[in-house]
Amino acid sequence: MKLLLFAAFLVLAGCSERDSTTTAPAAPAGDAAAGKVFAERECKGCHGVDGKGAAPAIPHLAAQREGYLLASLRAYKEGKRTHAALKEIAAHMSDAEARNLATYYAGLPPVQAAVTDAKSASPYDRGKALAGACAKCHSEDGNSTTPGIPSLAGQQPHYLVIALQEYLAKERKAAPMHALLPGLTRLDKESLALYFASQTPRPRGAPSFGDPAAGEPLSAVCGGCHGAHGVSIDSATPILAGQDARYLVEAIKAYRTTRQRETMRAYVRGLSEREIENLAAFYSVQKSRPPEKGQTLVQDLTDKCNRCHGAETGNAAMPIPKIGGQDRDYLVMALRAYRDDRRESTTMHKMSLPYGDAVIDSIASYYAAQPAK
Repeated sequence: MKLLLFAAFLVLAGCSERDSTTTAPAAPAGDAAAGKVFAERECKGCHGVDGKGAAPAIPHLAAQREGYLLASLRAYKEGKRTHAALKEIAAHMSDAEARNLATYYAGLPPVQAAVTDAKSASPYDRGKALAGACAKCHSEDGNSTTPGIPSLAGQQPHYLVIALQEYLAKERKAAPMHALLPGLTRLDKESLALYFASQTPRPRGAPSFGDPAAGEPLSAVCGGCHGAHGVSIDSATPILAGQDARYLVEAIKAYRTTRQRETMRAYVRGLSEREIENLAAFYSVQKSRPPEKGQTLVQDLTDKCNRCHGAETGNAAMPIPKIGGQDRDYLVMALRAYRDDRRESTTMHKMSLPYGDAVIDSIASYYAAQPAK
């Protein structure tokens, strides 16, 4: 979730930047019959003679684009992909054998995988369902009305995940609701964070203490990380604008003692009590906005993915895979590999970099549910 390991959406400009391999000239057609013989000897244990993955996280090869299959074999041969068995097979495969194998699998009818419910995998919907447990303190939409209780609405998602983990590690002061946290999975935390990050923060009036005008000059140092007027653009850095002032006072003081951020501690330890109150008052009255749009996030992302991976996009010679109907676990594994820079592709790394496992899980579920073509 971006969560998330979530970052700015400007990296999602689409696939205008293509890897140089996407313009490679088409190779001569291979011999499908010879490719079948090779597949029966070397590939059927994992991918079957029919091109269907034999187990979860093994991709279906049937009806895949020939150019993509050739590019994948070349990547394994050159060590750009690290699967040990495939690297060994590709290393001893001639160019003709690679063409034959790609022609064979590309010519098979597509595998119609088991249909899954893509909508149920929405991280926003999952987070909304989990948020009910938070409503007593933080309110249903994350806009807290209790002094000293932080608002979660419009908060940066990656920061929220980090905060949950710090509560679990007892690096932050415990509260009654924290007993709920150990039952949350990683996907739960990211989904919950995405839901709250997508809620609109309500404006606050000036608190009963502190002077917002006096706090503004004190915010100059803070702006380097937390952004102008407390609206950060970094998914892991909290938004301070519109936050409860009493909570901000307590948080600033906590960085002097229990919270582990040396850069924060170096600045706040020099502030007086009055200055802390003024700084908190300043940020509490600033306007904020939700950093995410989780309600339509999966749809927005798949629309961008379809520019390259859509069924009508490209031709057989292009090394861009078809992903509709592909094995869900394989798609999750591949997207994580691109995000974590364990598989080479400049475009895919940029596209997947901001996202945590909950968003990747949802994208994979969406495409696994589409009919293979």
